[in-house]
Amino acid sequence: MKKISILALAIVSLATFSCKKEEIKVEETSVETPTESQKIVSLNGAITEIAVALGYEKEIIGVDVTSTFPESVKSTATDLGHVRSISIESIVALQPTIILATEKDMNPELAEKIKGAGIEAHIFKQDFSAEGSKKLIADVAGVLKNAGFKALTDKIDADLAKVQPIAKAPKVLFIYARGAGTLMVAGKNTPIEKTIALAGGQNAVTEFEDYKPLTPESLIKGNPDVILLFTTGLQSLGGIDGVLKIQGVSQTNAGKNKKIIALDGALLSGFGPRTGEGAAALNAALLKAIN
Repeated sequence: MKKISILALAIVSLATFSCKKEEIKVEETSVETPTESQKIVSLNGAITEIAVALGYEKEIIGVDVTSTFPESVKSTATDLGHVRSISIESIVALQPTIILATEKDMNPELAEKIKGAGIEAHIFKQDFSAEGSKKLIADVAGVLKNAGFKALTDKIDADLAKVQPIAKAPKVLFIYARGAGTLMVAGKNTPIEKTIALAGGQNAVTEFEDYKPLTPESLIKGNPDVILLFTTGLQSLGGIDGVLKIQGVSQTNAGKNKKIIALDGALLSGFGPRTGEGAAALNAALLKAIN
């Protein structure tokens, strides 16, 4: 009887081990099963940067005009134009499985049409701050079911740590230019103002919010120490000499001392994974300009 009991116990143990082994095998198989690839339309430059940084560049099939980084996106995805003028037909034609956009940029009418088309869409609220950038990264990663976003948020903190303190914050006037015929200045609560603050400067314009046409009076009143433009804006004016020809510039401290700097637009105002990088780059440019 004792021998039979031992034999029976051995058989039960072997059966139990076999079942557990089979269970483990099933679990391993389910983890390794590849998921169906997505077809992403991104209607915001920061979101496009996030998606690419998370490894989804090959799955992005359509982007808006602000999606300029990385440059390779423009050669692999369809440029749908400005989000305010994009048609639902052009989006549907790409047969996307998911659409990603931001609340501030999204045309309400387009949002309704996307909803009516039955396409999965996620419209995020974007806060133009370092913490807001990190939250947007986490939110996009959550929708894409990607847990590897911490490296991106850590990079923002690491880049911001490179910003050097400036004893007296220089007054910075940002001019948005598309040739001499289109000149706008950034007021309060604009993304560019937030980057200027992160970089250790202060906005020269405090009388209004958003953007307004540049006037000689506003230039002289603001009297900036430094004038800042996007690289494309500076090019559209023919370089620094073109900026100095704008009426009123020569009467400012920036104009008298030729303190004109330009940086990439998406880097300065995108508030995606490169938020800290943009602040650090502007900080370095400001320190060079005022020293």
